[in-house]
Amino acid sequence: MNYIHSIEVSQLCQRVTDSSGELDILNNVSFTVADGEAVAVTGSSGSGKSTLLGLLAGLDVPSSGQVKLLGHDLFARDEEARAALRAAHVGFVFQSFQLLPNLTALENVMLPLELAGKPALEAASDMLERVGLKDRYHHYPKTLSGGEQQRVSLARAFVVQPRLLFADEPTGSLDSQNGAKVIELMFALHREHRTTLVLVTHDAELAALCQRELKLSAGCLLDA
Repeated sequence: MNYIHSIEVSQLCQRVTDSSGELDILNNVSFTVADGEAVAVTGSSGSGKSTLLGLLAGLDVPSSGQVKLLGHDLFARDEEARAALRAAHVGFVFQSFQLLPNLTALENVMLPLELAGKPALEAASDMLERVGLKDRYHHYPKTLSGGEQQRVSLARAFVVQPRLLFADEPTGSLDSQNGAKVIELMFALHREHRTTLVLVTHDAELAALCQRELKLSAGCLLDA
């Protein structure tokens, strides 16, 4: 089923309490993301970017407010149901790659398909070839460069053909040359698969490649 909006966020708030009292991490944030759109979430450190991304993925529960993914009210579901929704529709790319060190590149990419009970070998092999790692199938993460590890991470995210991709500082651990390669690949795959892309970044050049920028400051959305 196609939706006009892949993501709908309404009056999202996240508050924490510490020794100094209540702190608003996110304050009354509302926006929508169109199906197939690429959106950058930007702001200074501590502005709430990664907190927002975690809430969009249902990895945390807000103090108040609503998030709908593909028409599903995320927080009307329990943790198990949110995990099932992520497994079916969401891919992730992290700054720290999050590859399993005891699995080869091929096994890392096969894993989400195997967990979903789907045929894995051919699809994972094809996706690794797509990201230029045909000769690295049987290498373990520790034997791969940072750029190669992030390309494995991209292959793992896209192999399940997700409707949504969340990326948290996807080039933050890479030098400029490898970062540029990963960016080019990520946007090529985004266009080919018409995946809705939401990425958190400090990189103004990366943000400019997206169709829209959401700017956070002290937990408030400045531009939706």
